[in-house]
Amino acid sequence: MKLEKSLSSALTRRSVLATGVAALATPALTKRSFAQDAINVGVIVPLSGPNAQFGINSRNGIQLVADEINAAGGIKSMGGAQINLIIADSTSNPTQAATVAQRMMSQDNVVAVLGAFASSLTLAISEVTERRGVPLLTMSFSDKITDRGFQNVFQVVSPGSQIGAATFDFTRALSEEAGETLERIAIMYEDTAYGTSQSAGLRKAAQDAGINVVMDEAYPLGITDVSPLINQLRRSDAQVVFPVSYLNDSLLIVRAMRQQGIEIPTIGGAAGYIIPDFRAGLGELADNVLSISPAAYDQAPDYTERFRERFGYFMVHEAQEHAACMGCLQYALEAAGTADRTAIREQLQSGVFDKGWATVMTGGKIEFDERGRNIHASPLMVQWREGELVTVYPKKFAKGDVVWKS
Repeated sequence: MKLEKSLSSALTRRSVLATGVAALATPALTKRSFAQDAINVGVIVPLSGPNAQFGINSRNGIQLVADEINAAGGIKSMGGAQINLIIADSTSNPTQAATVAQRMMSQDNVVAVLGAFASSLTLAISEVTERRGVPLLTMSFSDKITDRGFQNVFQVVSPGSQIGAATFDFTRALSEEAGETLERIAIMYEDTAYGTSQSAGLRKAAQDAGINVVMDEAYPLGITDVSPLINQLRRSDAQVVFPVSYLNDSLLIVRAMRQQGIEIPTIGGAAGYIIPDFRAGLGELADNVLSISPAAYDQAPDYTERFRERFGYFMVHEAQEHAACMGCLQYALEAAGTADRTAIREQLQSGVFDKGWATVMTGGKIEFDERGRNIHASPLMVQWREGELVTVYPKKFAKGDVVWKS
């Protein structure tokens, strides 16, 4: 069957398994099938390089949902067709991610792609999928992903600037509840698409509120010496600090702060702050660290505990959000009743996804606007408590009270 490869630009969006995987030395497809009765779905995530654990988590979430769909009889409207995941290692390099996507487009006849955690990787992949007219569902944060007028990108989380603004707004509300007037904040962020987008939201929200940003410092991803950042933080006299970073950087920053006796509230920017590896790397130093999160596993335990049962750790946000992507795709396929990419895209553009795994996002449903953003997405503030993450804000979603200062 010849699949559609493009959609006229005149059309609008609305009109129309275990955790361990061997690291791959070069980008490669790790699973391929050409079964006639299967629906090939591409999964492009980093399985090697500095973001490998996030990619593994993402893959695990997608695999869980695909296996459940298949066990329940596949896509009913397509005669019980099974979901066949074509899993590829993007590595942690955008150029290589684009190369992997090109290879997948030409070899594997995928109806859609899910991925790729890091915004820089997703931006590169989206250039390929857009040219081929292949729907791309993502949980990457960067505003750029859905700001370019692409017709084939669907972002289930709030964009980075909104997450950044919510991080500030929630922090200010929590500080006021604790009886402290917030006047001075510090921002440190990695200089990637993720870090710059989220820090921009933080910065603007602080400026709009008349709060003094006494430290505003970018640093390179993979920094090995954080002492200049920590020294600057100490001199700044900030009341709270917002480090926007992936795992390795977050471990270095928080450990250095605590070892030097800096006990001000620390509010992470999701990513490295809300995965089990953060607690494993810091031990009790992680306790009471706050973070924004696009989703939280304590909001949908009937679903997310199935992930813990299978993989042995709580369902981290990237796994949860990628699972939601797979849930949306499932119902788009059911509604389309065909493997035609244009028909699937139209269902994603027009559907309200309020069943199954699509309900694990905050608000319990997903619906995409003209740009491909989920209009129901809403970030949450979570806090580490004895090895688990607890939602503490907004109040209507809270599962526990915040500990403002240790």
